[in-house]
Amino acid sequence: MRVCIHRGTHEIGGTCIEIEAQKKRIVLDIGLPLESEFSDIPLPPVPGFKEVDSSLLGVFISHPHLDHYGLAPKLLQETPVLIGSAALRILKAGSQFIPGGADFNNTIEINNRTPIMLGPFTLTPYLVDHSAYDAYGLLVEADGQRLYYSGDFRGHGRKGKLLDSFVSHPPKDIDVLLMEGSTFGRSGIDDKYPSESDLENKFLEMFRGIKGMSLIWCSGQNIDRLVTVYRACRHSGRQFIADMYTACVLQSIENQRLPQPGWKGFRVYLPWFQKQTIIRKELFDLARSFAPWRIYPEQIKEEANKSVMLFRPSMKTDLEKADCLEDATLIYSMWSGYLERDQYRPLRDWLDEKSIPLVHCHTSGHAPISDLKRLANALAPKMLVPIHSFEPAQFPDHFENVVLKDDGHWWELTAVCHG
Repeated sequence: MRVCIHRGTHEIGGTCIEIEAQKKRIVLDIGLPLESEFSDIPLPPVPGFKEVDSSLLGVFISHPHLDHYGLAPKLLQETPVLIGSAALRILKAGSQFIPGGADFNNTIEINNRTPIMLGPFTLTPYLVDHSAYDAYGLLVEADGQRLYYSGDFRGHGRKGKLLDSFVSHPPKDIDVLLMEGSTFGRSGIDDKYPSESDLENKFLEMFRGIKGMSLIWCSGQNIDRLVTVYRACRHSGRQFIADMYTACVLQSIENQRLPQPGWKGFRVYLPWFQKQTIIRKELFDLARSFAPWRIYPEQIKEEANKSVMLFRPSMKTDLEKADCLEDATLIYSMWSGYLERDQYRPLRDWLDEKSIPLVHCHTSGHAPISDLKRLANALAPKMLVPIHSFEPAQFPDHFENVVLKDDGHWWELTAVCHG
């Protein structure tokens, strides 16, 4: 095998890795860089992305986050895409409301620990704990060599036991480990992150102490966090109000163990900007399907102090018109770096104007260094290549057999691993 990391050796986001064996190729992820607009970024120079090339056997999408799939809509429609079935349904549901969604015509469903034969490649997905639902790492075997791609993972979410299981029974004889390092530069080696259960207790305490509406700003695709917030709602006696986009995402997963319309205390609100999408795309049957659980602006004010409502910055006018912000608090439950961007300055000014306190309550979707070490020690690779990190130069301080790579350069496994 030989490998080219087109993007990802010195940044978080935009991941794209091409692997070749016997003149056949696969690609691992095709992400949008974090600071980029979809229209501004060209596809990486991979044969088969812009023109049909039979040597490209498929593109593996590790999970439904934009920095791993965001450029996929630019692919040719006939390109084979390997993706989890729930992840695919999430992307299709989301594409009804937001631009940049993916609706693939040629998909190969992946399942946990179920090998897929694709030309000279044997591909074995491993379900991982991450802030994206239905996320996978991938074992790639060809030419008698074995490469493991970590994808994005952690061990402190609601599926944290997946990491325990993996390190207890890892794939053997790994020649190369491509391992994410998102948390380098953000934490010390001994840092631990709060679990979702820890967050549930914090949310519960806040919900009980907030006099008015509890507004939650989190990703509508962070299913673990939505479960955490819903559970805290039930224990605090508050109802959970989701926007219609989030309700669609939860329904699309088809997991009856996840909160969704029809569950006790689950209400659905249609914000103005989503309503315009419904009208423009004529999704009237979709909107009507949520009728039994709808909550309307005139109801929100009187139910504010017994509600927790998912919030988007675009909902400011909705909430002002509903006159439901007295004694409200906004709980921000995403990476703090997003909030510091200039685009959210108007939101921060609005919160000050309305005297709405802002509280940060979050945990990372990525592994701290201690869990990265658990994975690396279990796999014991002959070579460890950092990816998905702004600080790859820190890896040799914590791991053995680290080899730093640059974007756009091909390298052979044989030459490096076996001399």
